[in-house]
Amino acid sequence: MIVNRRFLSMSSHILLVFIFTFVIHLISTLSYSVQMVAVKTGRIAISFALFNILALVSRTSNSFQAPLLAKNIEQNILTGSHANVESEFRWLLISATLATIVGSFLIPTFQRLFSKVVLKFSATRSIPSLVLHAFSKSGIKHLRDNMKAPSVHNISGLKEIHKAPLMVLLLNILVVAFLTTGVFSSLYAGYLDPSLRATSSNLSAVVNGIATILMFVVVDPYLSAMTDDVAEGKVSEAFFRQCVVLLVVTRLIGTLLAQLLLVPGAHLIVAAARMI
Repeated sequence: MIVNRRFLSMSSHILLVFIFTFVIHLISTLSYSVQMVAVKTGRIAISFALFNILALVSRTSNSFQAPLLAKNIEQNILTGSHANVESEFRWLLISATLATIVGSFLIPTFQRLFSKVVLKFSATRSIPSLVLHAFSKSGIKHLRDNMKAPSVHNISGLKEIHKAPLMVLLLNILVVAFLTTGVFSSLYAGYLDPSLRATSSNLSAVVNGIATILMFVVVDPYLSAMTDDVAEGKVSEAFFRQCVVLLVVTRLIGTLLAQLLLVPGAHLIVAAARMI
């Protein structure tokens, strides 16, 4: 009951950020299945091009996230209300964890549906027709027919886990943790030192930038290389699915690690803002 009252007592700004955070991390979790769709359909370029539309939704949500939080911070500082500041940020991090869990269960369904979307677009070459088909009777039937729970075999079959790239998995945890808490820690730093809140807020770009570089240099190239290996028959689809499971698990761990980094990260950002 206490948890429910705290959740319902959130401002409308925080509730919107909660939703945006959920959308961002849901789409990021589903992105792990795009490579498999590309291999199965043989339409690698189209698969990534269509998923970029969903990625655009994620980026749009991300663009609203910081201003809404900044507005809430300004109001709290002006009114002197600091009682529930940390708990609000904790709830936003919980949203990221929930989205990752939901996304992991939706991956099999998303993979099936997205495969049909890729093949449909290959035939029609029209985004509007895809949208119309999605809301048609046959599109709704496809959604119902292709719903599938995650296979237990993908988890119980992790016998070749020793072949998984440990460094990639560990870096994935750190990357997700930094990307999850980067904006939140920088904005929370504004509460710790209101006189430097603008500088602290802008430092989130540095934190996210470092994490993004690590993602594009280590994690994404590994997935891309494995996609090519599966397409060429060098790596089995079963092992690739198991690696995706491990990436999802490490992503979940990363969102949990973000809870531990929130406050220390805010203090570090304040210290960096004072040194600039």
